[in-house]
Amino acid sequence: MALTGIQIFKLLPKTNCGECKFPTCLAFAMGLAAAKAELDACPHVSDEARDQLSDASAPPIRQVSIGTGDYGIKIGGETVMFRHEKTFFNKPGIAILITDNMDDDEVDKRFSKPGQFQYERVGLTLRPELFALKETGNKEKFLNMVKKACAEPYGIILISGDQAIMKEALEIAKDRKPLIYAATGANYEVFGMLAKEYACPLAVKGQGIEEVAGLTDKLTGMGLKDLVIDTSTRTLKESLHEQIIIRRAALLSKFKPLGFPTITFPCEMTGDVMKEALIASTFIANAGIIVLSDFSGESLFPLLLQRLNIYTDPQRPMTTKEGIYPINNPGEDSPVLVTCNFSLTYFIVSGEIENSRVPAWLCVMDTEGLSVMTAWAAGKFVGDTVGAFIKKCDITEKIMHKKVIIPGYSAAILGDLEEELPGWEILIGPREAAHLPAYLKTWKP
Repeated sequence: MALTGIQIFKLLPKTNCGECKFPTCLAFAMGLAAAKAELDACPHVSDEARDQLSDASAPPIRQVSIGTGDYGIKIGGETVMFRHEKTFFNKPGIAILITDNMDDDEVDKRFSKPGQFQYERVGLTLRPELFALKETGNKEKFLNMVKKACAEPYGIILISGDQAIMKEALEIAKDRKPLIYAATGANYEVFGMLAKEYACPLAVKGQGIEEVAGLTDKLTGMGLKDLVIDTSTRTLKESLHEQIIIRRAALLSKFKPLGFPTITFPCEMTGDVMKEALIASTFIANAGIIVLSDFSGESLFPLLLQRLNIYTDPQRPMTTKEGIYPINNPGEDSPVLVTCNFSLTYFIVSGEIENSRVPAWLCVMDTEGLSVMTAWAAGKFVGDTVGAFIKKCDITEKIMHKKVIIPGYSAAILGDLEEELPGWEILIGPREAAHLPAYLKTWKP
């Protein structure tokens, strides 16, 4: 980053208003310097300071937004070569290809697939986000596909080399902020003007890295910033090689003409669906968008899971919000269980309680994402803290009894918890969540 936290602070309004969610302007400046905050969070920064800080705080690979609403995605925005150095921020979008030379039944089938392939995992929904709509000469059908895509919540990539057709498609989809694909050496001025007119991100397609860099230079000179690059390579070895070169040039050499997210087309590299999934998996850590020829559970789910694993911040455990979770419609005589807020623990425990069909209250305590054993060892799930949590979480307003069940692995906190909660009966539950259904069936208020 070009500016330090102190240098950024000097350009801020110094109101300490807290509207940016930081307690002071200095804290906000340090957050900007560490890439943990966005400049748009400050409502009082001057236009002059904003211009200076926008360039200074921008990541080496520009962050580009595609789509709107819940399915809008952000790609790029990366600051490090390797995940272990810090974290990766924006996961790549996964698109399904739909062309105007497909029959109507196939088109309808593909439009329905993103909704079919959505997976719940540790409280998150793993899903693809994009339609890639390709025009191959059937104008009317392509425009009808665009209208159909606009009726769905997913992001849209418009693929056409015809300026007039692209303009008509943008008139239909302009409110959805689609990605325009693609500006080339022959049409970059026209497509650049379309991107400016409709305020949409623009893909840049060149024959190799050098041509792409030249085109992005020309387009940024036109005032365009939200670009996505494609080097046109459609073989695995060369494409992966170029992805790495682009990333290194942007992150290590700060080479601005290549400081943009990329789009890849495994769908054009093979005709074998499983081989396509394997090729796509090599781009998960580098590309901004991955376009697949089709979706199937056996090929898509592993890619979504790989993406989740790579783009989950290794420095921040996945957590569940602290609070009281009613399961199976509990009442005032239902058992009360307490556990930590590590997401995996919560979903395993809550799942077993649901399976038991015993109405229960599950009190989830903030242990900073640590599991029960780790939190106990770190002093975050001990008698006094658990007792204080039970008192403040208002569970007593929901029940008539004074009994609480603690995890079997935390039995050591029993004595301290009894001191912290006088008049309560502390019950030690099973060590393994799988034994909860049988245990809960013995419950008596």
